[in-house]
Amino acid sequence: MRKFSTSSITIALLLAVASLCGCQSAPKAEWALAIHGGAGVISHDRPESERVAYRESLTAALETGREILDDGGTSLDAVEAVIRLMEENPLFNAGKGAVFTNAETCELDASIMNGADLNCGAVSGITTVRSPITLARRVMENSRHVFLIGSGAEQFAREQGLTFVDNTYFQTERRREALKRAKAREANNAAMLPNDAYGTVGAVALDRHGNLAAATSTGGMTNKRFGRVGDSPIVGAGTFADNTTCAVSCTGTGELFIRHGVARDVAARMQYAGASLRTAADQVIHDVLSPGDGGLIAVGSDGAIVFSFNSQGMFRGAADSNGRFDVGIWEAMNRP
Repeated sequence: MRKFSTSSITIALLLAVASLCGCQSAPKAEWALAIHGGAGVISHDRPESERVAYRESLTAALETGREILDDGGTSLDAVEAVIRLMEENPLFNAGKGAVFTNAETCELDASIMNGADLNCGAVSGITTVRSPITLARRVMENSRHVFLIGSGAEQFAREQGLTFVDNTYFQTERRREALKRAKAREANNAAMLPNDAYGTVGAVALDRHGNLAAATSTGGMTNKRFGRVGDSPIVGAGTFADNTTCAVSCTGTGELFIRHGVARDVAARMQYAGASLRTAADQVIHDVLSPGDGGLIAVGSDGAIVFSFNSQGMFRGAADSNGRFDVGIWEAMNRP
C-alpha cells in the first residue's frame, strides 16, 4: 500500500478547500489603470458635499480611462485623457484650479512617458496653454527634445495648434485664498500647510497590448517663487514608465522626490534587486522618504496596481479588466 506523508495530505486538503471555496488567485489583468489627484487631501471635518465632489470627480476620471483601455486603446491615450479631464476640474491642482505663485499667477508643469520605448516629453512654466499634458505628449512625439520650458514651450504649442487661454482661466478664488494663507504664514515664519504645499494629478496604465505609460500634471506649490520646478515634469523623479518593470506617477514635496529620483528608484529596485512592485514602492515611500512627504501610484507589467503614501491620505482610484473599480481618499480601498 502506498504511504502518504502528513505534509502531502495537508497540501492536498488545502488545495481541495481552495477549489471548493473559489479561492484561486485572480487571473492576470489584461489592462490596469491607477490615478491620483494629489497627496494634499481635504481634512476629515470638511462637509460631506466636498467628499462627494472629490469621489465623483475621481470616478469620472477613472471611467474615462477605463473606457479607452477596455476598448483596446493605448495606455498613452488613456493616461493623457484622464489627465486632461482632471486638468479641467478646479478641485485639483493642475490646469484650471492650479495654485498661485507668489506673483499671483499660475505656472503649470507636466510630463508623460511611454514604457514601450522610454520615449518621454515634459514641459514646465506653462502659463497660457490649456492642457499641459497634451503639450508634453506633443513634445514627446513631435519634437526631438524631451523637456521644454516657458516661452519656448508655448511657442512650440502654437506651432502644434494647441488651445491657448488667458492665465486667469486657471485661477480660482479657492486657490487665491490659499495663497493669502501661505503669505500670512510666511510672514509669521510658520510652516506651510500640507494641503498648500503640494498637489498633483497623475495616471499610470497597462493596455491590452502589454504597454505601460505614466503621466503627471501639476500647478506646483502655493506661493512658489523664482521659477521653482518640482518633480512632476522631471522624468525619473515624478514620472517613469518602462515595460520591463512598471509605470509610476508621484505626488508630494517635489524637492524630495527629485533628490531621491523616486519614480525611477521604484523601477530600479524591481529591475536590479528583483523586488515586487509593492515592496519597491513601500521601501521608497516609507524607508527613503519621511512621514508626510507624499506618495505614488504604480502599475506593474503584470497588471498589479499599487498605492503607497506616507501622507494623511491621497486622492486615488483603480480599475482593471478583472472588474476592479474603486476610489479612495484616506481609507484603505477595496484592495491594496
